[in-house]
Amino acid sequence: MEMKLSSDSPKVWDRIKRFLKTPYMLVVPALIFYLLFWAYPVFNAVKDMFTGVGGGFTLSNITLLFQEALFWEALLNTLVFAFVSIVIQFILALLLALLINRKFKGSGIFLFLMMLPMAIPIAAVGIIWNTGLTEFGWINSILENTGLQWLLEALKITDGPIVWTGVKGMQAVMFLVVVDTWTVLPSVMIIILAGLQNLNKEYQEAALVFGATKKQTVTDIIIPIIKPTIITSLLLRIISGVQVWLISVMIFGHSNVPFLVERIVYYQKNFFSDELLVKIAIGYSILVVLIVMTIATIFLRVSRKSERSMNNA
Repeated sequence: MEMKLSSDSPKVWDRIKRFLKTPYMLVVPALIFYLLFWAYPVFNAVKDMFTGVGGGFTLSNITLLFQEALFWEALLNTLVFAFVSIVIQFILALLLALLINRKFKGSGIFLFLMMLPMAIPIAAVGIIWNTGLTEFGWINSILENTGLQWLLEALKITDGPIVWTGVKGMQAVMFLVVVDTWTVLPSVMIIILAGLQNLNKEYQEAALVFGATKKQTVTDIIIPIIKPTIITSLLLRIISGVQVWLISVMIFGHSNVPFLVERIVYYQKNFFSDELLVKIAIGYSILVVLIVMTIATIFLRVSRKSERSMNNA
């Protein structure tokens, strides 16, 4: 029995061949990766969040998450850390990028030294700072050998070696902002520097010729032109800021300075066999995803709106 192909078969194959040659095929591997390793786990997590221990739909897991002892402190610490760190790191990175872009004598060596923290793994960063923050660590040793310890004691700021790991609450969060800034500032700076090096210098020269000050050149010419680069760096940093946890655990341990992701790791590590407590970790995971997606959406909408207003002006 012979099998006859319909007249539409060649047309279908032609359409498939044309589709395989389109640029859409380039995103297929990324789409498959996204579906398997992000969308599917997130779907399962949401499903588990609304499923009771004995099965069936329930909202008690959400209530359990909000009643967790350190939930509100972890949420506040995460949001404060993300906001403060992004402001400080952006200002410092922009200033350093503008300085290095001037290509002064020794700028290459300065850039190399600035990039060193970027090469250190985050776990190693935690160990370095943890060894320095003890009572007899390298930070107090520097203060003692330089005479600054005597000055601090004379000003009655401290009456002995400072126990840095003893700080609590928002002071500890600000301290972690300093450590995080030292670690990630090079990555923010290099993104902005790349945008500056692609900038046409004729714009700056024309602005200076027509009487603009250097400050006006930066605020009115340079920053608006490299705005896409700035948005990229800020978006990446604020997402990383929301996901902070390892430095906090390496320096202060679990639960002492709680963050949202730190709570996820805490429950998954210590209570992986307790189904009810694992659901708290799932709830934290979903909350982090929602916060990141919300921040990214707002960030992009605001940037597009300001870009439209600039174009209309």
